[in-house]
Amino acid sequence: MASSVQNNRVSSPGYCVCCRTCNMWCWRAFKWLPVLLIVSIITWSYYAYVIQLCIFTIESTVQQCIYLVLYHILLIMFAWSYWRTIFAEIKPIPETFKLPETELEKLLSAETEDVQRSILDNYAKDLPIVTRTMSGSVRYCNRCVLIKPDRAHHCSICARCVLKMDHHCPWVNNCVCFFNYKFFMLFLGYALLYCMFIMATCLPYFIKFWKMYQEYKYAHCDRLIEKGSVSKICMEMINGEFGAAASAGRYHIVFAFFVALMFAISLGSLFGYHCYLVINNRTTLDMLVSYRRLGSPTGQIINSMLKNLVYEAFRAPMFRGGADKNGFSIGAFNNFKEVFGNSPNLWLVPVFTSLGDGCEFPVRREHQLQTFTTAQETHGYESMGTTRSSFGDGIVYPVPNQEEESESLLSSERWERWGERARPFDERESSSFDEL
Repeated sequence: MASSVQNNRVSSPGYCVCCRTCNMWCWRAFKWLPVLLIVSIITWSYYAYVIQLCIFTIESTVQQCIYLVLYHILLIMFAWSYWRTIFAEIKPIPETFKLPETELEKLLSAETEDVQRSILDNYAKDLPIVTRTMSGSVRYCNRCVLIKPDRAHHCSICARCVLKMDHHCPWVNNCVCFFNYKFFMLFLGYALLYCMFIMATCLPYFIKFWKMYQEYKYAHCDRLIEKGSVSKICMEMINGEFGAAASAGRYHIVFAFFVALMFAISLGSLFGYHCYLVINNRTTLDMLVSYRRLGSPTGQIINSMLKNLVYEAFRAPMFRGGADKNGFSIGAFNNFKEVFGNSPNLWLVPVFTSLGDGCEFPVRREHQLQTFTTAQETHGYESMGTTRSSFGDGIVYPVPNQEEESESLLSSERWERWGERARPFDERESSSFDEL
């Protein structure tokens, strides 16, 4: 039964194994095209900068040496970080998060949503997870048949769940996640420095080349109008100093400047965005919350969880105490060290120094108290209840002071006010989108 859940795709009639294999290899080759494009641009930029600029254009030997040394340092760090980002080993989710055969059979044979939740809650009570779905249930992946660790998500391109997944990047043909996020940050940083260095050192020669072009253009403009011979004037320009400059490869310098400028703008915005995420200990997908469909081979479980696949962008992670966009933030410097490690001498080197195992992350104190105190109650993890309404929508109810506890329960007025805020999620949110 487990195999039927893991393999939900049904082959169409006449779709042979050879066709599937051919399509698979074609898809794999297609995914490498963006990487090949980046490698091609880097190779061309090496020729334009080292050969055309440093060797054929710059006359000062000292300036040549300085430019070549700095360029190759940035190129090595850039290429090293890019390589590590692409070929970083993305380890699978630990086996402890996978449902055993017995639990999986119970889950698939469950007749109601509440029973399904009860099964998942009971199995997840010993796992180090603190986040929930918007409905308050355990985050479960029916494709991988496992309970998702905190901040883990299923990648449809890689066809697996990935620990602390940020996004799948086509430019590295890999998931940016816990195991290569530091490499990805260094790749963006060194790529930005690489482009800015090329842009800054090519700028004087770009200006010189542009002025040369303008001088020849205006010098021959009058004759062009008087004689009306465009081809003759063009031949004079080609045979003159302007043509010699072009034949010497000055166009490569101009193109290198524009390409570096274009990539510097895009890389700068992307690098700034991910710096913000690192400082606040967030990921791109931490802001995306969705309901996960619980699969059934018979397709007979039709309820709100199957009908409403809610996809809400830019929503904070949902903890047992409610949504908190800074739930994993433990201070800017500690957030930085969680990605780059405790050794300052290795922060700028693309070697793995990130803290933790990718499954369990430190959270803010209020979420720690909620997690541990709930687990220590008499009824354990189930003390919160298993029905849909018992999980609530993340509203944190007020804690009564000692006077209220000694005199009476909360007044009816306060209960009405908080009851209005604690209405079920489905009554307050009606829009639904496809699942992430």
